[in-house]
Amino acid sequence: MPSEFELIRRYFAGPTPQAVLGPGDDCALLAPTAGCELAISTDMLVAGTHFLADTDPCQLGWKALAVNLSDLAAMGAVPRWALLACSLPDARPAWLESFSQGLHRCASRYGVDLVGGDTTRGPLNLCLTVLGEVPAGAALRRDRAVAGDDLWVSGQPGLAALGLAQLQGQVGLSEVLSMRCLAALQQPLPRVELGLELRRRLLAHAAIDVSDGLLADLGHVLERSGVGAEVFAAQLPSLPAGVDPGLARACQLTGGDDYELVFSASPDKRCELAALAAELDLPLWRCGRIVAASADRLTLLDEMGQALAINGKGFDHFG
Repeated sequence: MPSEFELIRRYFAGPTPQAVLGPGDDCALLAPTAGCELAISTDMLVAGTHFLADTDPCQLGWKALAVNLSDLAAMGAVPRWALLACSLPDARPAWLESFSQGLHRCASRYGVDLVGGDTTRGPLNLCLTVLGEVPAGAALRRDRAVAGDDLWVSGQPGLAALGLAQLQGQVGLSEVLSMRCLAALQQPLPRVELGLELRRRLLAHAAIDVSDGLLADLGHVLERSGVGAEVFAAQLPSLPAGVDPGLARACQLTGGDDYELVFSASPDKRCELAALAAELDLPLWRCGRIVAASADRLTLLDEMGQALAINGKGFDHFG
C-alpha cells in the first residue's frame, strides 16, 4: 500500500503549466492575471450523501471537479487551478488509478491545473477547491436580477434526479433514457462555455448554477436581488416520455445535481441568446420572468396563467 506522499506523487501530481509552483512544497504559488479578480469556490462530496458507495471511481473523479467548476461557470469565470483534499478509508491502487483518471480528464477538458491538496485516512470524503479568474467588476452575480428580466435555464434540468431515482429503485426508465439520466447524474458537464459567453457578451444580469434544485437555487437569486419571479411550467423543457409526469416535473423543479445555469436577462437579448444556444449546441429555455418582490416571491404558473402548488423547493442538508 503506498504511503501518503507516494500516493500523491503517483496519482495526483502532474504538470502545472499555469502555476509558478505546483504540488510538492508547503504551498502552491500562483500568479493571477493582471486586471482580474479571483473567483474561489469549494465543495465537498461525501459518500452516502452526495454519491453512492459503489459509484464508478472514474466518474466520481470527474464529478468531484465538475461540480466545483459549475460554480465558476455561474460567475463567468475562467477555470485555472484546483486543490483536492480527501479522506480515504484505504489506498487501493485500482480505485485510486480510476478516480485520478476521471479527475485529470475533467481538469484537462476545462484547462485546470491541480496544484495541491491533502490526503488522510477516514470515511470517503472528497473536497475540491477551485480558483478561476474574471475581469475586475465583470463577474456574474446573484444580486443583479432586475424586474422585467426574462428568466432562462440551460439544458435539461431534472435528468440527474431521475437517474438517482432509477438507482434507488423508485422508477423504471427505458434503456436509452436511463443512460441519459445516469450520465447527467454521474458525469455532469459544467456550463463553463455558457457562463463565459454570458459574461463576455453582456447577456445576463444575474446567474446561478442548479445544484440543489431549480426552484431552490432560483430562490437564492431572488433573495439576493430583492425581487420575485414567475416560472412558466409550460415553457420549461419537455418532460421525458414514459415517465410519470408528476415525478418528472418534481425532478425538474426540485431535483438536484443538474449543474445547469439559471440566469436573468433583458428581453432585448432574446435573439442573441437564441444565436448563442445554436452556437454552443445547448438548449436555452426562456421559462419565466423576474417581477417585483412580493410576499410569495416565487410563483409557478400553468399555461393558463393559474398558480400551481409548489411542493418543496429542493435539497437542504439540514432541512
